[in-house]
Formats: sequence, C-alpha cells, structure tokens
Amino acid sequence: MSAANPEVIRERVRRFIAENFYVPDMEKLADDASLVETGIVDSTGILEVLAFIEGTFEITVADTEAVPANLDSIGNIVAFVGRKLAARAAEGVP
Repeated sequence: MSAANPEVIRERVRRFIAENFYVPDMEKLADDASLVETGIVDSTGILEVLAFIEGTFEITVADTEAVPANLDSIGNIVAFVGRKLAARAAEGVP
C-alpha cells in the first residue's frame, strides 16, 4: 500500500477486527473504543493485530511502538499506520 488514505486503512482495520474477533455489533463499535477494555482483543489478539498491520500494510512495528497509544482502538491503529506509511513515503520507499 503506497498511499496513507485514512478511510482505506480504517475499512481494512475494521474488516480485520470483524473477521477475526468476536464483535457483537460492528456497527456500534466506535473508532475510539478500547479494543482491550471492551474485551474484543486480548494480549494474544494484539499479536494478531500486529501481524495484520505488518503483513497488510507492509510496515515494521518496532517493539517500542507496540503500545496502547498505537494499537488500543481502531482510530489509534489507523493513525499509527497512516504515520508509518507517510514516513515511508517521505523516505521515498514505495
């Protein structure tokens, strides 16, 4: 993925969450809702989210970046992936 289009990132993340975790009503899951506090994602699930991010968006997530500020909600994930993709584009990496 070369462009950091937030809406495309958001849709891919939401689809991944819906297909891989139990979410009673995906329509009601707000982008800023904590995936951990709502019980949707546990510690093992975070590893799945990391693998999804790295595989889907072709970015590397450093251990120091695997924190709630980047991964605890759909909105945080979208912003984090967008920043990583923008940084990669600024470096001239496709």
